[in-house]
Amino acid sequence: MTLDQFRPLAERALAPFVRAAKAVGATPNAVSVVAFLFAVAAGGAFYLGGTDPVWWPVAALLVFANGWLDLVDGALARELGVESEAGDMLDHVLDRYADIAVIAGVAAGADAYALGLLAVTGVLMTSYLGTQTQAIGLEREYGGLLGRADRLALVGLAGVIAFLRPEVGGYGVLVLLLGLFAVVGHLTALQRFAGAWGDLD
Repeated sequence: MTLDQFRPLAERALAPFVRAAKAVGATPNAVSVVAFLFAVAAGGAFYLGGTDPVWWPVAALLVFANGWLDLVDGALARELGVESEAGDMLDHVLDRYADIAVIAGVAAGADAYALGLLAVTGVLMTSYLGTQTQAIGLEREYGGLLGRADRLALVGLAGVIAFLRPEVGGYGVLVLLLGLFAVVGHLTALQRFAGAWGDLD
């Protein structure tokens, strides 16, 4: 079970933010870009947290802002009636770069680059399998063990926990997070592949 299944519930809470975006004349693409910039800032804050842990809760807030705005851009597009394939493509490209920026920042802050590489490939393969199912004519896949909403929630939570208690069981919280993404990310990708493969039979 992933948080992505609660997307409809979250979208009901988006109305005030959509109204605010409309009021200032923001476009869905502009919101997507701002969300991406929050992710880049989060990656930078995680990196700085490696020498000053006070940056970790800042990084958590930036990650949550990225995730929330990632919902707002789609809701705004639907509200304005401007949904398009171009906007969807921009959103997905920026989401992938956002994932890279955040995980790279976590890996740099935790000084765990090899584990970070395994984590980011797991995340990218999970996302790839989600959209590839749509490319071959099936419904876009959001399910699996660990979707994007789950990852963002875990990254934000890890930032807060790392500030309060940097280590759990002798391991750094951020190192444990990267390990989780490395293992579960690839398992989620394989789970999505298996589901799509079964649907093609």
